[in-house]
Amino acid sequence: MNHHLRSHPLSLIVTALALIALPLQAADAPTFSDPFTADAKVPVRRAMRGDWQIADGVAKCKQDDALYKKYKNHGPIIFYDLPTTDSTIRYEFKPQGCKAVVFTLNAQKGHVFRFATIAGSTTFRAFPPDGEKKSILSGAKKEWKLKEGEWTSVEVKMEGKKATVKFGDHEAFVIEHDTYAKAKTNLSVGFSFGTLSLKGVEVTQ
Repeated sequence: MNHHLRSHPLSLIVTALALIALPLQAADAPTFSDPFTADAKVPVRRAMRGDWQIADGVAKCKQDDALYKKYKNHGPIIFYDLPTTDSTIRYEFKPQGCKAVVFTLNAQKGHVFRFATIAGSTTFRAFPPDGEKKSILSGAKKEWKLKEGEWTSVEVKMEGKKATVKFGDHEAFVIEHDTYAKAKTNLSVGFSFGTLSLKGVEVTQ
């Protein structure tokens, strides 16, 4: 009996430590991930402006030139209607014959943050308030180009007015603009020409 009483406080401590660890593990887990399976229903996903084939963990689409003209020179795109402010977004993409691949975060009205890889370099944009022209951030053009036929992982971390973008094992790009701190309503990955494959989309808030 005395032995049971002596061991009881220890068991309480072990239990308490386990309970403390659980929220920490949950905080590291994505709050959203897209399985990209044929039978999965993903209400927040909108695959548009092309015939997206979604199965076996991958979304794949080849640009239809007629649709490209119909949508005023805008290629296929996938939207995720996920409200965020500070968040980390991860995905992988594989371009084949693509001329541009674009990631965008949008607010209730208008764009907030965008980067586009075109012609061997990547540019980052901010979108100032109404009445001002959209601008490419000073010094934000980076020499990073599309890896033809290869999977590239992307991580986008938004923290207030700072955005940190990492492609694969390349050194992270850090850019800042006051407008980046705005609340966002959705995110998208789009491309023009060729074929794009997309997988591993997840968001952590």
